[in-house]
Amino acid sequence: MALLPIIIAPDPRLKVKCDPVEKVDAGIVKLLDDMLDTMYDAPGLGLAGPQVGVQKRLLVVDTSKDVDARDPKFLINPEILSASGELFKYEEGCLSLPEHYAEVERPARIRVKYLDRGGAACEMEAEDLLATCIQHEMDHLEGILFVDHLSRLKRSVILRKLQKMKKQQMQKAVGA
Repeated sequence: MALLPIIIAPDPRLKVKCDPVEKVDAGIVKLLDDMLDTMYDAPGLGLAGPQVGVQKRLLVVDTSKDVDARDPKFLINPEILSASGELFKYEEGCLSLPEHYAEVERPARIRVKYLDRGGAACEMEAEDLLATCIQHEMDHLEGILFVDHLSRLKRSVILRKLQKMKKQQMQKAVGA
């Protein structure tokens, strides 16, 4: 399996609403497997299609703490069916916003329907960290980043720092 390049914000590809996956085929399964390997390598808890330049409604998540007890989940065309009124606060980070974290409040429990990597229709209930992770990745499918849940000031500070980091990396690459 291949490691995929992760798109770093700010980048217009991260702000696009994704199209549904029309058919779960071998190409989609390979993409999901590559996304999972990329997520584990980064390391992260989730990764959505747009973060690797694929404008399709698919994501992978794994909130297990133990490498020997991994529990990856593959969600294609996910839709939230219900969400609790109770909120869960978590300090979120994102592979597309490296080294930046902020507390975000989201519903503590969700029920989501999706297609699995075999194309079968499924439903899942998730709570706390798993619910947060799924909602975070589903936001990517709508062109929303976790910083979009923050104040304008906090968001602009983080995005300016990332822009500066990207500019410095480009200068190093050109100068190398």
